[in-house]
Amino acid sequence: MIPVTAITHSLSGLAWRWRGGNMDLSGRFGRAGSGDDGLSNDLVDQLLLSRGVPHDDLERHRRPTLRDFLPDPSVFRDMDVAARRLADAVVRAERITVYGDYDVDGATSAALLLRLLRALGVEGQAYIPDRLLEGYGPSGEALVRLGREGSQLIVTVDCGAMAHDALGQAQAAGIDVIVVDHHKCAAELPPAVALVNPNRLDEEDEAAAHGHLAAVGVAFLLAVATVRVLRVRGWFESRPPPDLMALLDLVALGTVADVAQLKGLNRALVAQGLKVMAKRANIGLSALIDASRIARAPTASDLGFALGPRINAAGRIGDSSLGVRLLTTQDPDEAKDIATRLSALNDERRAIEQAVQEAAEAQVEAQHNRAVVVVSGLGWHPGVIGIVAGRIKEKTGKPTLVIALDDGEQAEVDGAGMGKGSGRSIPGVDLGAAIIAAREAGLLVKGGGHAMACGLTIAHDRVEPLAQWLDERLGRDVANARAAQSLALDLSLSPGGLTPSLVETLEGAGPYGVGWPGPRVAVGPVRLVKCDLVGNDHVRAIVAGADGRSFKAMAFRAAQTELGQTLLHGCKGRQLWLAGRVRLDDWGSRPAAELHIEDAAFAD
Repeated sequence: MIPVTAITHSLSGLAWRWRGGNMDLSGRFGRAGSGDDGLSNDLVDQLLLSRGVPHDDLERHRRPTLRDFLPDPSVFRDMDVAARRLADAVVRAERITVYGDYDVDGATSAALLLRLLRALGVEGQAYIPDRLLEGYGPSGEALVRLGREGSQLIVTVDCGAMAHDALGQAQAAGIDVIVVDHHKCAAELPPAVALVNPNRLDEEDEAAAHGHLAAVGVAFLLAVATVRVLRVRGWFESRPPPDLMALLDLVALGTVADVAQLKGLNRALVAQGLKVMAKRANIGLSALIDASRIARAPTASDLGFALGPRINAAGRIGDSSLGVRLLTTQDPDEAKDIATRLSALNDERRAIEQAVQEAAEAQVEAQHNRAVVVVSGLGWHPGVIGIVAGRIKEKTGKPTLVIALDDGEQAEVDGAGMGKGSGRSIPGVDLGAAIIAAREAGLLVKGGGHAMACGLTIAHDRVEPLAQWLDERLGRDVANARAAQSLALDLSLSPGGLTPSLVETLEGAGPYGVGWPGPRVAVGPVRLVKCDLVGNDHVRAIVAGADGRSFKAMAFRAAQTELGQTLLHGCKGRQLWLAGRVRLDDWGSRPAAELHIEDAAFAD
């Protein structure tokens, strides 16, 4: 019998290794999980330690709170300038426009500031650009127009860090602009009253340590700083201060949906934000939860896979303002209507995404020697290319760029021969920095992003030169990152240890996400009792172990992979180790633990 510690080549071609120490709980957790608090606490501590928490800092990380993790906002460059200018606008009752990006981070950032302003007695307005007509980031034309229409202060959120031309036009027109962003910055910053971004190259170490914040996290810090300025000025002597904690549901949603690293401050923001969201005080979010058919308190996974995609669907293929309108409305009927529309748009988005993905994957086969996958197509919908890039990145294990080349009517809007691209990277490869360098090298019209994701505008005839340039620049980084790839395990169990109480214990070290990975368990050895295809691409199995216990397992989007084909056809009579995430199946009368399979290996 092959032990789990000796697996060097799984069905996915990976070696299995322990994230921390060897936590073999076979035969232990099945008995102790329902009542042994000592074992449960030890397991949580081991999960925290294996994610980089020092032993003497365990207590702070067991229950992350803002009191323990929130920095003084003043450590960020321009934060005090931005807070004072925003406070001035509130006191003077100026017309304030929040200019947001069209994704979830942009929508939640804009909604957070608009709800803050409303609580301070000022009704701000939102401006969300049209993804197809205006593209990413502030446009000079839009900023100048907003100024002419009466906006005395414009706050850009989740965009603006690289908008040199647009902000230059606004400055020339005498319009005050505050930039609140988290994307990579160039050494030369665009002109603005203030640019608050932990990823500024001139940021001090204390602030730069928070470079993993999503834009909504930076917007929350600006809210804290602004309220502090107003308190010092005596603004709250005759009115109640806003409840900043009530805004954390928006922070949690934007942070998780933007795939920001859930470590340190982000983990505290999301942990507390989920508690706020469970109270359903935000009318729009409550309607969205109902539309998503979530009947319990939302989890971090729900934010990323149920709520976030619905808001994103508006910016991808519908009315980009729907997300902000939903998150700021005070009308339950309007909230229900928008949430229903977002769900319908999300269904439409899935169909469009599937068509683009199939066309993109047809090109991947010819690029097996490239370090970075670059695919492009005429008429691909720009609203889904980021999702498709993520899917291909997962399948190939390589950074991926998907480029939608203008066709037909869209070519007339953006100019013939242009295309929009979106990229997703792998750990250890900074794609955002490479795209900024490509723009500076003249390969792109526009481009920016962060380590794991990027966006760009490119001429048709520069796609192939860009692919070659990225191959040369990132080839060694990709090779090193892929060579280091393995499947990290947190613990191994016999089937009897896969219980609802285990799921509850593992959640104690959450919330989980990028940078704070959810626990992965190895269960076995097991034999397949039943295995079949669900839908077009999912594999479902019932497995049993030598301890006589059985459980359900699912391998999503795996039917055409070696893993899926082996489970369906290639392991009759053989024993397996299964690796994946433990989830609670609460559809039946009695909740049961199930395994979402990510990999498998023969045990005999």
